[in-house]
Amino acid sequence: MTSSRDNDALGWAGDDDPTLVSGRSVDPEPAPGAAPTAEATETELPDGWTVTGSPGGYVDAPKEPAAMSSPALVGLGILGGVYLLYTIGWFIGIGRLTNPFTDPLAQFMFSLGTWLAIAAPVIWFASSFWLTRGKPRLRWTWLILGVVLLAPLPFIAGSGGL
Repeated sequence: MTSSRDNDALGWAGDDDPTLVSGRSVDPEPAPGAAPTAEATETELPDGWTVTGSPGGYVDAPKEPAAMSSPALVGLGILGGVYLLYTIGWFIGIGRLTNPFTDPLAQFMFSLGTWLAIAAPVIWFASSFWLTRGKPRLRWTWLILGVVLLAPLPFIAGSGGL
């Protein structure tokens, strides 16, 4: 025989309040023993959420992606630093170049190309990081490929002009 004092320790005041069911709209409770319909439980919840247990049971939130490991974070930091150095290298290397064109359209295209070359490492890093969410191997492949392809050749070669 349990006393009401023992039962009080197992719940909070207001546990039986139907307005406190999270993730679902308030509907009258079904008759005892009646199973909830799949349409009623699935349409009332946001995408990825599911009801577990009894009709008034728990609501499971979608799974969060796993956090990156420490070596992965250090590796991303190193690659981010390389891309930042590449941006600085492109800025310095292109600053040494002179614009040999006299045509206004050619001058504009040369200027546009130089600014895009300066911005390319940052854009590559950001886009490969953002577009490969949840695919770590693909992310590392694109980041390492960018390190090879985006090397600041004018800075490395030390060219003084065209």
